[in-house]
Amino acid sequence: MKVTIQNKKGLNKDLKVFVDKKTLSGHINEKYEEISKNVQIKGFRPGKVPKEVLRRQFGQAIFGEVLDKILKDTTTKALTENKIKPAGQPKIDLKTFGEDKDLEYIISVTELPKIDLKSLNNLKVDEYEVTIDKKEVDKRITEIAKNQKNFIDVDAAKVANEGDLVIFDYKATVDGKDFKGSEGKNTQLEIGRDLFIKGFDKQLLKCKKNEVVNVKVNLPENFPEKELVKKEAIFVCKINSVKKPKEIEIDDEFAKGLGAKDLNDLKTLLEKQINEEYNNSLAMLSKKQILNQIEKYKLEEIPENLLEEEIKILSQGLKENEIKSKRKFFERKAKDRIKVGLILNEFGEQNKIKVEESEIQNEIQKQIRSMPGQEKFLMEYFKKNPGAVASLRGTIYEEKILKLIKSKAKITKKSIDKKEAEKLLKDENDKHLKEHHNHEDNNLPDANKETSKKSKTPKKKSIKTKKVSKK
Repeated sequence: MKVTIQNKKGLNKDLKVFVDKKTLSGHINEKYEEISKNVQIKGFRPGKVPKEVLRRQFGQAIFGEVLDKILKDTTTKALTENKIKPAGQPKIDLKTFGEDKDLEYIISVTELPKIDLKSLNNLKVDEYEVTIDKKEVDKRITEIAKNQKNFIDVDAAKVANEGDLVIFDYKATVDGKDFKGSEGKNTQLEIGRDLFIKGFDKQLLKCKKNEVVNVKVNLPENFPEKELVKKEAIFVCKINSVKKPKEIEIDDEFAKGLGAKDLNDLKTLLEKQINEEYNNSLAMLSKKQILNQIEKYKLEEIPENLLEEEIKILSQGLKENEIKSKRKFFERKAKDRIKVGLILNEFGEQNKIKVEESEIQNEIQKQIRSMPGQEKFLMEYFKKNPGAVASLRGTIYEEKILKLIKSKAKITKKSIDKKEAEKLLKDENDKHLKEHHNHEDNNLPDANKETSKKSKTPKKKSIKTKKVSKK
């Protein structure tokens, strides 16, 4: 094989590849020998079929298969030997080929730009540590206690009020007829939460134990029997009991019900959990700092094919005239995203960062555990969607790269309290929303911009309470 670089235009290169006919014929003959051992043709013993007979019957298919393999092997070798990393699939232009001819073809390839990673050692990153006041832990425990209502039976003469729990059997009809799912036993409703059918629980106000109450409601849009949607149903409800909420006493027994050894252990676990919540969120700020600094790096050229592909992704769903009018905006965003991707990938390659199969499986199991009751669905989803697994691999790969970059950066450690942490997270969230809205406005036709700006109101970001767990 002989390779010559014909022309260079920035990142675009044409490589002329020459493979002599002797090499080509050698591969073809090997293929004929391989086939002759297994093929069965009437009048010939296995392994004794003349080459001319095989050529007449299989010649075209054999040549096509050999040519494809040689093109693949020689293209890979030509790019590797010339230290060219292609940005996308190279194009092949066959010039001369045939069973008794030399093979000559042109590889047109766009090369990935050369990247100097020395500057990554000069990154500056803030690392936050949140100090949680003991009062915050007590506040969290009080919130948990409020959400864990304990209901107790009351005297039969007591009526059900807002916030009480009513337990009842029911039999329902529409136009006097039963329907699928029209009966229920020991159904529990907390009055005022409206969690059954809209307007149902309010009709149970002032009911007593052993009473029969007729409840009239219109069946909802999502009712399984479609022909009954929006029709009036009458529920004949036999009240089994009325229970009143009892304030939960925050003590060792309460703590044990949440999986802790005692109340002190619960406080320790919650303090750790609150710290993790804030520290995990603040770690995203450190990651953003790294990515923002990488975005400012300069690359002499961005591969044109990658740029066009990224612009298509960013402008997906827009009309051609809208894309054309916002072309400069999309180019700028696409260049930043491609640049960050190229730099991270180059860093990953140079540092031999790999994603092990065990790491992917651990992440899948982590996601499955985070959604109790959906385990089977998630397992099936990952089995049937290779793209979802590939996306996980990409996320893990990026996280490992950023972790190593951060370890080499200049770290400034900052100890902050909960109030300061919330302000940092809110400012970052507001900034993200503003960028998102600006992106949307740039996607809109000019006539719609003013309407869009008036209608958008940033929402506050809050950290939600998670279940207490030991890790």
